[in-house]
Amino acid sequence: MKTKKTPVPDGKTQIEKKFYLVNAENKTLGRLASSIANILLGKHKSCWVPYMDTGDFVIVINAEKIKVTGKKLTDKLYYRHSGYLGGLKKETFLSLLQKSPETIIEHAVKGMLPHNRLGRQLLKKLKIYRGSEHPHIAQNPVVLEIN
Repeated sequence: MKTKKTPVPDGKTQIEKKFYLVNAENKTLGRLASSIANILLGKHKSCWVPYMDTGDFVIVINAEKIKVTGKKLTDKLYYRHSGYLGGLKKETFLSLLQKSPETIIEHAVKGMLPHNRLGRQLLKKLKIYRGSEHPHIAQNPVVLEIN
């Protein structure tokens, strides 16, 4: 007696990609990032497999209005290195929020995706914008409410 196997998507032909619009205004950074990562990975779909890109595109607007809890506004630090000796730069959450709020959300989501080729491919499907305007109106994004 043969058992039925679970159907696995064969790549780009069977997987339908949708665009989701997320408003980041007054949303907590970590909760927002984990929800976005799940959509990018495709874990909300029944055809999800861990080794394939089954996820959807995510458009985030109002990135500058993101919230954090506790004293992270002044105490949370972001590090980067130039590659040279003594090239370690650090920046607080507040200064980075004023200068480049897109980087904060991208950094948070990147840490929740796989750290390999698939994760880099999934991160390209994340579009983050300051303000409420975005150029993806033609894709008819579905508004996604994240609590």
